[in-house]
Amino acid sequence: MIRAARWAVGACAGSGATARLTVLIFHRVRAELDPLFPEEPDALRFERFSRLLRSWFHVLPLGEAVDRLAQGTLPSRPLSITFDDGYADNCTVALPILKRLGVPATYFIAAGYIDGGRMWNDTVIESVRRHRGARLDLTRLGWGTHVTDSTAARRRSIDQLILQLKHLPPIERERAADDIAETVGVELPRDLMMTSGQVRELSRAGMTIGGHTVSHPILSRVSDDQARREIAEGKARLEAMIGEPIELFAYPNGKPDVDYKPIHVQMARASGFKAALTTAPGAARAGDDLHQLPRFTPWARQPWRQLAQFLGNLRRRDFPGAAI
Repeated sequence: MIRAARWAVGACAGSGATARLTVLIFHRVRAELDPLFPEEPDALRFERFSRLLRSWFHVLPLGEAVDRLAQGTLPSRPLSITFDDGYADNCTVALPILKRLGVPATYFIAAGYIDGGRMWNDTVIESVRRHRGARLDLTRLGWGTHVTDSTAARRRSIDQLILQLKHLPPIERERAADDIAETVGVELPRDLMMTSGQVRELSRAGMTIGGHTVSHPILSRVSDDQARREIAEGKARLEAMIGEPIELFAYPNGKPDVDYKPIHVQMARASGFKAALTTAPGAARAGDDLHQLPRFTPWARQPWRQLAQFLGNLRRRDFPGAAI
């Protein structure tokens, strides 16, 4: 299958001036399967998938891929791997696998959560995970009552709460998540995100560090001044941490015209990023807007289904920034 898959990807992806760049997005790679989030890869599944990627594609560091995309010199079957947010397991679980396979990756890190911080969504997730009882009553907070009598019910409750809180202003969102945690009344983990030492470890290992703001706000829901500060300060903090320029950026949440607007694209350019990544699916080619590059992840488990998703994604040209 490897030879046939490589041929099929090559036929769709092209090379040189006509090449289409696939960029994958991950968040967590867990040591073991999490029953609450079975779609997220564990170490074994991530290694199998990484081996598959290495056999089907030319896996490039994202910075190099962006440069070659702009120059029209991409190799055949180009692909880059990215991670968002800055979870510690990106270093403790994913990095050893990537190093062993010789596969590069880029890590977009929300700088404000380094060294003991916890993202608001993880406060919600871990609160619901640890809640003792069949129902979580949050009506006092205005978030309703949620069933927690099974793994599936807990996941539905988590998804509902995250959807309710996601687009609140950052301060309100953090406060709401903390209120949920206080209502549940259990100890929550403080080691989900990377330490500054782990960020430096990634950089020393040859991986690329990218900006992802400070507090991961939905940029379209904050003032222009706040968005500008979030983008610039996140970049500055990471540069101070690793002692190198930060040239790549990923929009938090990343959905075009919903989570970020054209003005935020201008901000990313003005902040000195040579490229910025969205979460719109598709594959970029020469002439596309480097500050609205698409990304996707094939969630299917079977290799032939993953191949079909890759091929479908390579044909997509409906993302913002795609050249006519």
